[in-house]
Amino acid sequence: MMVAPMPLPAGLTEPAIDSQAIFRALLDALSRPGRIKEIGIPVTPPPPLTNAAAAVGLAMFDLSTPVWVDPHLASPGAVEYLTFHTGCPLASDPQAAAFAILDGSDPIDDFSVFAQGTPEYPDRSATLIFQVQGLAEGVGVRLTGPGIETEHRLTVDGVLPVFWRAIKNNTACFPLGVDVILTNGSRVACLPRTTKVEA
Repeated sequence: MMVAPMPLPAGLTEPAIDSQAIFRALLDALSRPGRIKEIGIPVTPPPPLTNAAAAVGLAMFDLSTPVWVDPHLASPGAVEYLTFHTGCPLASDPQAAAFAILDGSDPIDDFSVFAQGTPEYPDRSATLIFQVQGLAEGVGVRLTGPGIETEHRLTVDGVLPVFWRAIKNNTACFPLGVDVILTNGSRVACLPRTTKVEA
């Protein structure tokens, strides 16, 4: 007897309105690096995608944004969910991706495998969306830079020390470099390339 395939989980309930809400939350997080923001739009993606990472994808991905998905996260259901609901093409080469979804526990020590932009077009760089095990403010690494009055502290659970080394190297490349979105549950925090990190 043939088993019927599991139905694909729904995307955004009100795509236009929900996308705007997610985009506003991301803009707020990008303008205030290290501050944790609730996405506020519930979605139920197939595992191992999490709510916030999927919500960011549903709001930001489209036909013109190649997406690279970490092999650890690229389950058939997760990949189908993203491509079906957004129309995004999948990038086989990280360097060709406009966005990437990554597992924070992977030992990635060099973000230059992703598009860094060019001196003429620094905006042609990738945005990296990391799924992490936890986010907390008030303790952790010291953040300074635009959008931070003096300093801010952020704890990111589940990332390796090489992650912070990659962040520091990324900041040193400004105006080139990638922007980083950290996701946990339904929450996000951002580390734009202008943000300096000290242990």
